[in-house]
Amino acid sequence: MAYVDDRLAELAQRWALPGAAVGKLLTILDLVQAEPTSITTVRDPERGVDLHISDALAGLSVRALREAEAIADLGSGGGFPGLALAVALPHARVTLVESVGKKCKFLQRAADAAGLPNVDIVNARAEAWVGGLNSQDVVTARALGPLNVIVEYAAPLLKDGGSFVAWKGKRDPSAEADGVFAAEAVGMDATDLVPVESIAGDRHLYVYLKVRETPPQFPRREGMARKRPLQGSIRA
Repeated sequence: MAYVDDRLAELAQRWALPGAAVGKLLTILDLVQAEPTSITTVRDPERGVDLHISDALAGLSVRALREAEAIADLGSGGGFPGLALAVALPHARVTLVESVGKKCKFLQRAADAAGLPNVDIVNARAEAWVGGLNSQDVVTARALGPLNVIVEYAAPLLKDGGSFVAWKGKRDPSAEADGVFAAEAVGMDATDLVPVESIAGDRHLYVYLKVRETPPQFPRREGMARKRPLQGSIRA
């Protein structure tokens, strides 16, 4: 575990994390490793410290995320980036939105064990979280779906002027075009693309800004964003 300890210390210094952050992040990694249910394919802390923790904390390179007071992480799954961001940003209220009940139970245990009173858990699909509408400074998503789908999920939850940050891998021009098309439809603009250093290869943060009110037909009913995605590109 020497690698994990050293890597966490390095990340804490790089991102100017709070004093107790290393211990909290280590607790989360240990709980992921010990969890018997299927919450993530990466359980080993020596891989997780890079593929989960470092990847999640890369979001702090986005100023809007660093300064946010209300953050919603959609499809939180095993807790990344949501739990890691809650550790890094104790001033922010971080809501972990997850539709799978067993994953919500894990998220609650992890938040309690790591001492994260700034975390709330919502067991719902993003489209069904009525209480979250127009309430968030920043919405995040990692490994949740195509850009055009997750932009549609995020927009109704954001306050005017709020930002959506999406963790993605290698750039895909068609997916990017669809993301821009969907953003326009839901009142957002694609504003930034941030490369992320990762042992997993190409990683990028896509940043969108809510520049006008989301039309009243959004969110569409559950499942429609995936079944009938907002799509501007022509696919073979």
